[in-house]
Amino acid sequence: MSMIKTIFVCSNCDAQFPKWSGRCLECGSWGTLREETLDNKEAEKAAIKKAVNKAGGAEIIDLTTIKANTLERLKTGIDEIDRVLGGGLVPGSLVLLSGEPGIGKSTLVAQIANAVGKNYETVYVSGEESAAQVKSRLNRLKCDLKNLKFISETNIEKIVSTATRVKPDILIIDSIQTVYSSLIPAEAGSISQIRAAAVKFLELAKENEITVFLIGHITKDGTVAGPKSLEHIVDTVLYLESETNNNYCLLRATKNRFGSVNELGVLEMTGAGFQEVKNPSLIFVESGLNNLAGSVVGCVIEGTRPFLVDMQALVTKTIFGYPQRKTSGFDTGRLQVLSAVISKRTKINLISSDIILNVVGGLKISDPALDLTACAAIILSSINKNLDRQTIVLGEVGLGGEVRNVFRLAERLKEAERLGYKTAIIPETDVKAGRLKLIKVKDLGELMAVIK
Repeated sequence: MSMIKTIFVCSNCDAQFPKWSGRCLECGSWGTLREETLDNKEAEKAAIKKAVNKAGGAEIIDLTTIKANTLERLKTGIDEIDRVLGGGLVPGSLVLLSGEPGIGKSTLVAQIANAVGKNYETVYVSGEESAAQVKSRLNRLKCDLKNLKFISETNIEKIVSTATRVKPDILIIDSIQTVYSSLIPAEAGSISQIRAAAVKFLELAKENEITVFLIGHITKDGTVAGPKSLEHIVDTVLYLESETNNNYCLLRATKNRFGSVNELGVLEMTGAGFQEVKNPSLIFVESGLNNLAGSVVGCVIEGTRPFLVDMQALVTKTIFGYPQRKTSGFDTGRLQVLSAVISKRTKINLISSDIILNVVGGLKISDPALDLTACAAIILSSINKNLDRQTIVLGEVGLGGEVRNVFRLAERLKEAERLGYKTAIIPETDVKAGRLKLIKVKDLGELMAVIK
């Protein structure tokens, strides 16, 4: 490939042409083209300079002249969903709801559409189901069909054209894998089609102040079906997870430009759709386990909500090979650290023991406030003793075996007191907690003295 390139440059306007002509086609001057020789790098720089000059400049906005108005969110009427969204849907936002096939995404958005349809104009677009099938599901969910407008279409250009003309408050796309753009030479559901669709809907949302809800299917690795490639485009990413055996689903926000990503919504799947779970502590704490060794109750905070969790430990002698450390819902690396601290700072030897730690209900947690809860469960299982089920254990454990204070301890204790707990084992702190009996410990040695 030749590195030298010959071009003709106008001496009047610096316009460039691949061949000579008597008149400049840009400024109209005659006899102004002269021959120049450039290598490829110089030619590329010259082309970029020409493109920049043609593009002109962008408008500079003085932010001090813009009035800072409070975002008026669109309430869905479902408190668990509004909490995860940060208070409701933001006008002009692009929201992606993902989850494994069959988990209930279409059911959830249908309930949202019905709830917001009482106050806002809502258009439901489905490329997966016919109008009769959608109507059948909406009737099963007891939705008011007068609140919804339906479009059965998969062509993006047609959907955007209709939405631009109608200008609804909320547009729901079910699902992003089924729509396609006629401008992209690829099959619907491919990465290029999914990205093109997301960009089109983003432009629609921002230019017309329409809240767009996208449904995206994911596989177990989250990469094949496409939603992972859209997370940097959309404003909010919601994941609907089913990790319990009692028809409970967890709604999480992994990205939210207009709110916190730490909130957790708990929903129960019933024959009439999803129902809100007002008291999730009752889900994750097993009742009637007074004689079970190694079961201890703790408290976690997800966003603004504290709720109790039941942590169970099983310590058994290693039959052969390397001692195993298995967890469900708890960080395995953290279990390794805590078991090493227990072996080093107490008289309990776990070097030749297998340890299995489980968070009841399938909840995945990473709250350091459960360090002491896990240690208490491991110790109790090792000595085969049980702890009173009216006792809650909270605290962070350091490498020296010391017990440290935890974030928002007063709120956790208040939740335990509200649910009828009598005693709390906590770090040394000046916190007060109503009718709860507080037992304060400085290290694991004092913890063992209390629970024995």
